[in-house]
Amino acid sequence: MDKTLLLEAQIRERTGSGAAAQLRKEGHVPAIVYGHKQEPVAISLDAHDFAKGLHHGQRLMDIKVEGKTQKMILKALQYDYLGRDVVHVDLMRVDVMETVRVTIPLELKGIAQGTHEGGIIEEHVDRIEVECMVTNMPETIPVPVKDVAVGDVLHAGDLTLPDGVTLISPAEMILVTCHLVAAAKTTEELEEEAPTAPEVIGEKKEEAEGEGG
Repeated sequence: MDKTLLLEAQIRERTGSGAAAQLRKEGHVPAIVYGHKQEPVAISLDAHDFAKGLHHGQRLMDIKVEGKTQKMILKALQYDYLGRDVVHVDLMRVDVMETVRVTIPLELKGIAQGTHEGGIIEEHVDRIEVECMVTNMPETIPVPVKDVAVGDVLHAGDLTLPDGVTLISPAEMILVTCHLVAAAKTTEELEEEAPTAPEVIGEKKEEAEGEGG
């Protein structure tokens, strides 16, 4: 990662859900900064500028707070209930020479062979955890699926990671599978599978007693 996002931040004097909601109405996103054995600091960022950097996959950021610029990485995002807008950000202070553990999005590459065999690709996870130098964080990790046939499974350990990037997620973690699409059943097949109504003994007994009387 050769680009660092530069953002201005303001210290948040007030915290809590009410104050955070007001910040969002004013076009800012609340955030918390921690790490390097320093006290956590509540800040706010310009929502538009932050979203723009996020859209371009930037995770390493220079955050300017009260005239002092610190290098930070994005650790966690909280979205609204629609999963559309960021409502809170977790940032961690870092040094350019240190190694960190981060979660990186996966990006499927190619058209799977199995899709030509009547199969579909199912993505089980969309990101994995890796360890790397701060300045060597990939924006995404490609997952080649061109040779994936029906019945194949891709695990995290099958990935070819960039130089200097080490897998932390379990190697056996399933990333992608390819399986046949289940054929829709006909009405006749569904009727054949439907359970037969049980014999109601009580009703027949009552009928028999009625006939005998």
